[in-house]
Amino acid sequence: MGDLIYKRHSVRKFKNTDVPLEDIKKIIKDATYAPSGKNLQNWHFIVVKNKKKIQEMSKIVEKKNEEMASKLMDEEKKKSLTKYVKYHTVFKDAPVAILVYAGKYPSTGVDVLKEINASDEEIKELEKVSPGIQNISAAMENLLLSAADLGYGTCWMTGPLYAAKEINEFLGFEKEGYFLAAITPLGVSDDSELKSPPRKPVDEVLTIIE
Repeated sequence: MGDLIYKRHSVRKFKNTDVPLEDIKKIIKDATYAPSGKNLQNWHFIVVKNKKKIQEMSKIVEKKNEEMASKLMDEEKKKSLTKYVKYHTVFKDAPVAILVYAGKYPSTGVDVLKEINASDEEIKELEKVSPGIQNISAAMENLLLSAADLGYGTCWMTGPLYAAKEINEFLGFEKEGYFLAAITPLGVSDDSELKSPPRKPVDEVLTIIE
């Protein structure tokens, strides 16, 4: 497992190589073996293999980015938003785009806090735990590791989600209570210089209480 973890990289350049359906299904199956609270499995995956549709999704993000930027009065903020659109559309040249949707999953105890008239601050503090998103994150990590194990590149993306509504409308996807939580391109990497950025030292992020 250790070696597999280090195979995963954020890939933003892809070869024009098809990804067989059986590989995609294997990757999604592996994703569904992630843990989820109460085993609710509050995830749904949309796989887009149509290159024209993938390109159109990219244009939707670009258009939304432009619309948002046009309403900003602060030039620095406008430049910052438009500068990152190229990173928000790196899926455009991949042979596959996978969209990961999250369903509702209430934080345990929130209903109780509301019933006993707890403060809004206390309720918001518990809701920050966001177990539903934790479930999706576990599935997403499984997906990325499975893809890496099969020799494919991916990139966990949330940047384009300001255009989630428009993307949903374009794809015609509706499932009650579900919202777009992440996107990843999938394909054979065309980047010969892949490397992981530096990680913080373990001692910096670790506290041991004995």
